[in-house]
Amino acid sequence: MPESIETRNRISQVYLPDFCAAGSILVTLLVAELIAILLTLAAHTAPGTFLMELAKMSLYVLWLALLSAAVLCRARIWVEKLGPVRAFVLSFVMLEVLCVLLAEATFQVTARYGEATVINDSHVMFLLRTFAISSIVIALAMRYLYISSEWRRSIVLEAQARISALQALIRPHFLFNSMNTIASLTRSDPARAEEAVEDLADLLRANLGGPKDHTTLKEELEVSAIYQRIEKLRLGDRLRVRWDIENLPMRALIPSLTIQPLLENAIYHGIEQLPDGGEVIVSGSRIGDQLQIRISNPVSRTAAGKKDGNRMALANIQQRFELAYGKQATVVLDETDDHFSIQIVFPYTEHSA
Repeated sequence: MPESIETRNRISQVYLPDFCAAGSILVTLLVAELIAILLTLAAHTAPGTFLMELAKMSLYVLWLALLSAAVLCRARIWVEKLGPVRAFVLSFVMLEVLCVLLAEATFQVTARYGEATVINDSHVMFLLRTFAISSIVIALAMRYLYISSEWRRSIVLEAQARISALQALIRPHFLFNSMNTIASLTRSDPARAEEAVEDLADLLRANLGGPKDHTTLKEELEVSAIYQRIEKLRLGDRLRVRWDIENLPMRALIPSLTIQPLLENAIYHGIEQLPDGGEVIVSGSRIGDQLQIRISNPVSRTAAGKKDGNRMALANIQQRFELAYGKQATVVLDETDDHFSIQIVFPYTEHSA
């Protein structure tokens, strides 16, 4: 069952990584082994005993790392409800307590089975050394995780600001042309003028409404269709849009204001520049747990310099899709002298029940 978008948005703003994930566990083990190597190198070992000391240190540090990851995996959700500062303080305390308990257990086992493994420190010194070293390592790790979480949160806020900017962006030429078209229709065709006013109101409501990270594919396509109808009044037969979307699940979630800006670019940078107009093709399909949407349009050979708007829209959507889906989504540009298309592929998700 694919992970819901709401869950992804929550994860993108958490303070601790997901220690239940295999990738996080692997990184934890690699860092723990590096720490074991450093501690073994820093210790005064007799010649020829390095590998034996490294094996004992690795066994101890790796067990500590695995137990720490297990504790943070189980406690992560409710710890983060306390806020960033309390979450890190409580995590630090829990890990320190775990280190001391494991050190005590290790010392007691070693004291009973001293023939297998020997700890040269006294009981108190062994606990103090473990406490001091673990405090430094945990403090550095907590600091790194805090900086990483703040960096990721800034990306989330930037993406949300981009969505708000997109929702507030109404190109003046489009608004003026739409009003002029409506004004001309009020005398020649009042009924169509009334429909155009309603469409424009719906489009403004969708663009200027409250910020939404995601919307259903049905709502996104409805907004795009409204935009098409308004532009159709102005461009007439020069504008043709073919919708090949029968295989798309309408309940699927998609980052808001994805298709409509791309359709707008296809019309503004493509169809409008051609004397005879052309056809915009919006196609989509579902392939397993992935959705694929492609928007293509002809372009004028003499208007190559006006493709920057397409590149800006592509860069914006690439960043938003990377934030929402990570490496599970791709945005591919296909550009020739007389053709332009954008294909987006992203995971199929719906609202969690």
